[in-house]
Amino acid sequence: MRFVEHRVSDKRVGRHIKKWRNAGVLEEGNWRQVEMGVSQGSSIGPLLANIYLHYAFDLWAQQWRERYAHGDVVLVRYADDIAAGFEHRSDAERFLAELRERFARFALELHPDKTRIIEFGRFAALNARRRGEGKPETFDFIGFTHSCDKTRKGKFIVLRQSMKKRTRRKLREVKTKLRARLHAPASVRGSVETRATVWC
Repeated sequence: MRFVEHRVSDKRVGRHIKKWRNAGVLEEGNWRQVEMGVSQGSSIGPLLANIYLHYAFDLWAQQWRERYAHGDVVLVRYADDIAAGFEHRSDAERFLAELRERFARFALELHPDKTRIIEFGRFAALNARRRGEGKPETFDFIGFTHSCDKTRKGKFIVLRQSMKKRTRRKLREVKTKLRARLHAPASVRGSVETRATVWC
């Protein structure tokens, strides 16, 4: 609320947000008070998360980049997902250690399974081969798996593919719905005529 009040002087906005936060959550017909933060899935959640992370992460990361980075730094944040690229590994390690401290001050923590330092970029495949390893590691970000690849002419590109886990889950949902409708009469399936084209 202090972050909101820092930018918005209208006290009515603050009162509305407090009411929204105190509304609680309704699960299977039972109302439950939310002790910390905002209830999962609430419409105000993404907005408040962006305001909170603007102060907790964005402004701090910009200052960190200007003060301490020895090479190029690229930061991308989408809601609560963050991807950071560093020219030097030492910068990445220092940034990660200081980010953990910064988040601890704001009662936040990094996801232990999703947070890691990987080698990625133009020289990642070459360096991995020199070390006797396989392909460079990939990472998932905003629904896509990012990996190092090359064009037909041998130029480096970042390959983005839908995350396999999400694709499999969606295909299972479609399969279940289609099986449920398999023997249903045409009136239940809908009046939309479907056409299938077979390419040989």
